[in-house]
Amino acid sequence: MATLPSLTKSVLLLACVFVAQAATAVDFRSASRHGVLLYQQPQDAAAKLFVVSRGTPLEVLTEQGEWLRVRDRQGSLAWVKKADLSATRQVEVLRSTSVHGQADSASPVVFKAEPGLLLNLLDNARNGWLRVKHQGGQEGFIRIEEVWGA
Repeated sequence: MATLPSLTKSVLLLACVFVAQAATAVDFRSASRHGVLLYQQPQDAAAKLFVVSRGTPLEVLTEQGEWLRVRDRQGSLAWVKKADLSATRQVEVLRSTSVHGQADSASPVVFKAEPGLLLNLLDNARNGWLRVKHQGGQEGFIRIEEVWGA
């Protein structure tokens, strides 16, 4: 049996890694307005499960036509109309924490964030820190494990 040259093996291995990373990428979107309805099934006549407020981050699991299957922070599954979600990303603070001026816990604190606070996600540096913006205008960095929706 013939063997693949080592360069070809390396290229194939690298391609597999990129495919695996893409397959595990998490897609979050936020409710585009107050009063977005989440349904039991992907149809208008389905039972309405609950309502979310503008900015609430939801994890998108799958797409079916004009509907998205989503999961909320508590793990509840539901369907939502695609048009009711925005690509503008927000994250929800999970516990009392500090937002820092730099991506470093030793940097000065810009503001304190309490559980439930929604922050605009500006950037994910992929180093454990997120650059966020408060609705009041302050910007800073928060640890990724302190929020839901990133």
